[in-house]
Amino acid sequence: MENKICELPEGYEPSGDEEFMNDYQREYFRRRLIRWKEDLTRDNEEVIKYLREEGKSCTDSIDRATTEADLAYELRSKERARKLISKIDDALTRIKNCNYGYCEETGEPISLKRLQARPVATLSIEAQERHEKQERVQKDE
Repeated sequence: MENKICELPEGYEPSGDEEFMNDYQREYFRRRLIRWKEDLTRDNEEVIKYLREEGKSCTDSIDRATTEADLAYELRSKERARKLISKIDDALTRIKNCNYGYCEETGEPISLKRLQARPVATLSIEAQERHEKQERVQKDE
């Protein structure tokens, strides 16, 4: 993985009382993103193993249909996880480049609360709402 930015104090949580995206905050989110990516990767590997085993054990048509429905669901889930892993990799690159936590549209800081809820966020709440509103208008046209 990537080099640490700094050692975090035990129990560290980012706070609005400190400089935005200081070394501690970047390291906190870097570790969080790496753990999330590892969890997603491990889950995907378990799903693949399960699907291989299930496919071998189906003998009748009802079992086969159930297995195929499960497979379709798991493949959609796996695709979502793949896209999320890509977003995590992008966020890790932004941390490395010291532009993590800033809105791609405005350059303003993304709130810590938003980053805690969605560590791969690239837009501030306001910019995200504008994008969603534009999408709804375009969809309605």
